[in-house]
Amino acid sequence: MNARIDFYKASPEAIKAMIALEQRVMKSSLEKPLIELVRLRASQINGCAYCMDMHSADARKAGEDERRLATLGAWRETPFFSERERAALAWTEALTLVSSSHVPDDVWESVQPEFTPEEITDLTLLVVAINGWNRFSIAFRKMPA
Repeated sequence: MNARIDFYKASPEAIKAMIALEQRVMKSSLEKPLIELVRLRASQINGCAYCMDMHSADARKAGEDERRLATLGAWRETPFFSERERAALAWTEALTLVSSSHVPDDVWESVQPEFTPEEITDLTLLVVAINGWNRFSIAFRKMPA
């Protein structure tokens, strides 16, 4: 598979806007390991090889456990994730699959006790950002190095 265009060069202003989303996420109170789990899980759902490669490497660099990374796709069936992480992963899945899930009430009810309103908003922005990056990378066939 060949890359279609280099979207960084094709529209630097569009990428600047995407980077601004990332800068806000990194200024939030969300924990770096949680951020990487969310990025990786959304990328798995979307099938974005480039982002899966990048965010699994970033998670490892941040000290993430191999066992947790290996079972992230089955997080509901493992004891390896905290309630906060489980709520974030459920939120991530519901937002990533919003056309079919419409963010069910039970997901909302799981995220509310674990996150402040500001954190829920920042978590939502994180999911929006990674889904955007997935779409850029998938549409233009960005390949892992």
